[in-house]
Amino acid sequence: MDLESPCAPKTLFELFKKKDSLLVVKPVKNSFFLVIPIIGSQPATGFMYGAVAQYTFKGKGINDKYSLANLGVVYTAKKQLMINVKNNILLKGNSWYLSGDYRFYIFTQANYGLGTGIIPSHDKDFSIESIAEPMDYNYLKFHQTVSYEVKDNLYVGGGINVDWYSDINDKLLDPENGIYTHHYNYSKKYDFNDKEYFMNGFSANVTFDSRDNQVNAKRGWYANLNYRMNPKIFDNQHWSNILYAEYRNFIPVSKKNENFTLALWAYGQFVTRGRVPYLSLPAIGWDQRSRSGEGYTQGLFRGPNLIYFSTEFRFPITCNQLLGGTVFTNFVTASNKEENIHLFRYIQPAIGVGLRIMIDKATRTNLIADYAKGRHSDGFYLNAGETF
Repeated sequence: MDLESPCAPKTLFELFKKKDSLLVVKPVKNSFFLVIPIIGSQPATGFMYGAVAQYTFKGKGINDKYSLANLGVVYTAKKQLMINVKNNILLKGNSWYLSGDYRFYIFTQANYGLGTGIIPSHDKDFSIESIAEPMDYNYLKFHQTVSYEVKDNLYVGGGINVDWYSDINDKLLDPENGIYTHHYNYSKKYDFNDKEYFMNGFSANVTFDSRDNQVNAKRGWYANLNYRMNPKIFDNQHWSNILYAEYRNFIPVSKKNENFTLALWAYGQFVTRGRVPYLSLPAIGWDQRSRSGEGYTQGLFRGPNLIYFSTEFRFPITCNQLLGGTVFTNFVTASNKEENIHLFRYIQPAIGVGLRIMIDKATRTNLIADYAKGRHSDGFYLNAGETF
C-alpha cells in the first residue's frame, strides 16, 4: 500500500498535533504505552471515572506476537473502587504464555437469583430493578497461569487461583422479620458463612492460540481448557472443581480487504463437583476482561453452569482505517439447580452496535464504544482494545 495515498492507515493522534485527553508515553518500536481516561456508564456501576494504562509489546523476533498488560483504577457513582491488573504475555519467542487477572474491589452489586429464567417471558412492564437484592462486599482476586509451548501454538501449564470475599453486607436481609435473600438462603443451604468466604486452589490448563494478533485479531483461533481444583484450605471454604472451556475464531470475509472480519466467541463454565460460594458461581461480566454480557448488568445471570456465545461483524468505515464499526449479538444461558432448571431452558439475547477509533497502527489498538440492548436492559461501554 502507498503510504502517501488517501487510504494509508491513520490514527487518532495523527489528526491532532497538540496534546489531547489521550496520552501516549514513550513510543518505542514494537511497543505501545497508552493511558486513557475512563468516563462512562455501565448498568453495574452507573457513572464512572478513572484511568487505564495499557502496555502492548513484543520481542525482537520476526515471529514474536504482541503481549498485553494493563492497570485500571476506576471509581463510580455507586461508591465502588475497582483496581484491576490483567496480563496476557508471550515470552522467549512465544515459548511461554502467561495469563493473569488480579483485582481488588470495594464493591456494591445487586444479585438477582440463579439461572436465566429470572426475566419473565411475557411481562412487558417488567423491571430488572424489581428483583434486585443489593449487596456491598470487598473482593480480592489473584489468578495467574503459566504455560509452555509443547507444539506450534499449543501450550500446557497450570496456575494459582485465589478468591476472597469479605465484609459482605446483604442489604435487604432481615431474618428477624422473615426477609431472606437468594445469597443468604444459598449460603445457609451449602454451609457457607454469608459474611465472608474463600475459593482458593490450583488449575491445569491447555491453550491453543493461532491468532495473528491478540490485541485485534483478523484471522486465527484461540481455545482454552482450564480445570480448577479447590481444596478445603480455610474454614469458610469447601472443596470444589470447576471446568472452564473457551473458543474464539476470527474469519476474514473479504479477500480484498482484511478489515472485514467475522468474530466468534463462546465459553462455558461448569461446577463439576463440590460446593461453590454464591458470588463465585459462574456469571456474566466476570470473565478476565469483564467484557461478556454486553446489554445486561454484570452478574445479572448466574448459576452453577453457564454458557455464553457472541458474534461480531467488524468492518471499516473510512478507507484509512481510522474509523471502524461493528454489529454484534450475544446469548447466555445459565442453570438453576435449586429449581431444577437446566442449561438452554431459558436463553437471554442481546444485540448491539459499536464504533472503533484507531489509536495505534502497529498493534492495531482501537478505542471502542459499544451500545447493547438486551431484554428489559441496555448499556453503554467504553474501553481500549476489542471486546474479544
